[in-house]
Amino acid sequence: MRLKITHVTKYTYDQPVHYALQQLRLVPRTGHGQQVLEWSTSITGGTRQVTFEDQFVNHTELVKVDPGVQEIEIVSEGLVETVDRQGVLGAHQGCAPLWLFKEPTAFTAPGPQIRQFARKLKAGLSDSEALDQAHKLSDAIAGAVRYQAGTTNSTTTAEAALTAGQGVCQDHAHIMISVARLMGYAARYVSGYLKMDGQDEQEASHAWCEIWVDGLGWVGFDVSNEVCPDDRYVRVAVGRDYRDAAPIHGIRQGSGQESLHVALQIQQ
Repeated sequence: MRLKITHVTKYTYDQPVHYALQQLRLVPRTGHGQQVLEWSTSITGGTRQVTFEDQFVNHTELVKVDPGVQEIEIVSEGLVETVDRQGVLGAHQGCAPLWLFKEPTAFTAPGPQIRQFARKLKAGLSDSEALDQAHKLSDAIAGAVRYQAGTTNSTTTAEAALTAGQGVCQDHAHIMISVARLMGYAARYVSGYLKMDGQDEQEASHAWCEIWVDGLGWVGFDVSNEVCPDDRYVRVAVGRDYRDAAPIHGIRQGSGQESLHVALQIQQ
C-alpha cells in the first residue's frame, strides 16, 4: 500500500517566547516492511539546531523556537510504501540491548493492579507458546480497558489506566508493555500512523507496542484495534515508552499559556 501522510503541528503562545526547544521524531524509517519514498519537514517560527539518530535509531531533530515569536508550525509530510508482514518485524536493530526493554520506566512501572492482572493471566498461560501468550495478553487488555478518548492524557501511567479501566492507544500500549515485562518479555513502544478505513482526516497519530518473541524477533500488537499491524501502519519511532518515541517533546522557559493544534491526513 502507498500512503501519503501530512502531519501539521501548531503551537500558539499568548505572549512572545523567550526560549523554547522542541525535539522532533516525525520521520519514518525505511525497513521492516516499509519504504520511505519521499519525506520532508518544514518549520515556521523555529530553526533546526541538530539532526541525529538516537539510541533506538529514531530520526531525531532539535528545533529552537525563534525568540519573540508567538506561533511555531511544523509540517511533516511524505510518501511511504508498505507491505503486510502480519506484525512480524524481525531482527533487533540499534545500540540499545534487548535487556533494556525488560526494565520498568516511569510510565510502565507495575503497581498492585498491573501485578494482579499479570498473575491471573500468567496462571492460565503456563503451557502456551510465547506468541500465543502475547496474543492472549493483547486480547485480555482490550477486554479490561475500554477505548475512551479524553479520559487520560500524555502523563497517564499504565497502572492508572488499568485501574480506571479506560484509555487510548498510548495507555493500551503501556499496559501491555508493563505486563509483558513482568512475564519476562522484552517489550517496546511504537509511535506512528494508521490509515483508518474510510477516514482520511485524523486528530492524532497512533501508538502500539512490540514484543520480542524468540525465533520471530519483534512482533507488533495494536491492542486498541485488536490486530497485529499490517500494511495500513507506518512506524516512525520506538522506545521504552511514550517519552522515548513521542512525535514532539519540548521545554519552554517563561510564563504564559500554550495551545496546541494538530491536523493529520493519511491517504491511500
